[in-house]
Amino acid sequence: MPRWEPMLDELMAQRYRHLVAYARMLTGDTAKAEDLVQDALIATFGRLRTFPSLIAAETYTRRVISSRFIDGTRRRAAERRAVQRVGAHESDPAAGPELLAEHKTDVERALDLLTPRERACVVLRYLEHHSAEETAAELGIAVGSVKRYVHDGIKKLNTALGTDSDAGAPFAPVEAR
Repeated sequence: MPRWEPMLDELMAQRYRHLVAYARMLTGDTAKAEDLVQDALIATFGRLRTFPSLIAAETYTRRVISSRFIDGTRRRAAERRAVQRVGAHESDPAAGPELLAEHKTDVERALDLLTPRERACVVLRYLEHHSAEETAAELGIAVGSVKRYVHDGIKKLNTALGTDSDAGAPFAPVEAR
């Protein structure tokens, strides 16, 4: 048995649910979150990587999840812009994001308004309880960028939700579903 298989088995048994909860906060959809986690696990363990601990394997997988989410969002935005440039239209606009958004909670809808980086930073800082430094390390960006994305994200969330929360104020812990 290759050395990476026991680590993957342990990660799946102990942390899979947490990885899916994290991905769900990014994507806003359980099915998309599960797909994102599976893609991240394939990317993480598909190259026969070994990790010194479960924490290291989970940390690396979370970073892959974040990166894949941001890259996918950028790719879809670029595709939408290209379609608009050539004048094509979606065949069924009723099946688009607007229909899906009607079934989401207010917070999920508000999170959808954020850019991928803002959403990732807000989720990591306030739902995963990471420090600005931990968030920066996980996303591979500067601490100052994290602070800016969080500030902008909280401002957009306040506008969307009709709240007046300070980005520096502590948030109540949120449990994964």
